[in-house]
Amino acid sequence: MISGRGSMPQPGCSTLLLNGHLMDLSTPQVMGILNVTPDSFFSGCRVQAEADITARAQQILDEGATIIDIGAYSSRPNAEHITADEEMRRLRTGLEIINRNHPDAIISVDTFRADVATMCVEEYGVTIINDIAAGEMDSRMFETVARLKVPYIMMHMQGTPQNMQAEPHYDDLIKEVFLYFARKVQQLRDLGASDIILDPGFGFGKTVEHNYELMAHLEEFAIFELPLLVGVSRKSMITRLLGITPQEALNGTTVLNTISLLKGAHIIRVHDVKEAVETVRIVSKIINPHLL
Repeated sequence: MISGRGSMPQPGCSTLLLNGHLMDLSTPQVMGILNVTPDSFFSGCRVQAEADITARAQQILDEGATIIDIGAYSSRPNAEHITADEEMRRLRTGLEIINRNHPDAIISVDTFRADVATMCVEEYGVTIINDIAAGEMDSRMFETVARLKVPYIMMHMQGTPQNMQAEPHYDDLIKEVFLYFARKVQQLRDLGASDIILDPGFGFGKTVEHNYELMAHLEEFAIFELPLLVGVSRKSMITRLLGITPQEALNGTTVLNTISLLKGAHIIRVHDVKEAVETVRIVSKIINPHLL
């Protein structure tokens, strides 16, 4: 059952501290995807040339997103593994362009590497680290984000991008994901990390059935009293179920984003910003009729 009125957002997770300023999560935020990679699964957000990066960043902000999530390492299934140096090179290019054109933009960097996170925060003022591996692919990541004092998105993933979809298996999916997060949240707290955001990891080491089971229980993540990020944009849980391509998956994405928001999501990570912003506005109006 989809939780209705009163399910967004939960007490104790209504703000994020970003460079000394508070981001209000009482109304959900939209994170726009900017991939500086040659092999992202969705070509619509795959940019490399300076003009393309400039245009994509401008589009994300013009359409109403409050966060730009830039990634240089493709995490699609069977993605090519690139070196840290190559990841840094791609990110430097993108971050220099964004900082030059949008110096006040809130930027999240999608990386699992501690050295890359350090470079992005210390050299380019990045405000959020988005780690698909929750520290599993770099043992120094937790101590690094605790030292950097930046909000940290940690995602649940079984395996790595190279093998996560081989044969994902769980004895009890919801229990295992919850225990995974409980253990890692405690590790981060012990290191002094504060702003922690949970991402259930739709499509990462999960079958189509796993993904929909996770969505059905999404409101239960409120027990952690932490902000919840959902990223389902044009993913295989939509395309495989409906027998369509990622290019045809906008409608399915909007449906799942709507369900996610009704179940308590604070941030939705998307390729299609305009449609997501409109979804947030409509769902927020249902939850709080007094909103303009």
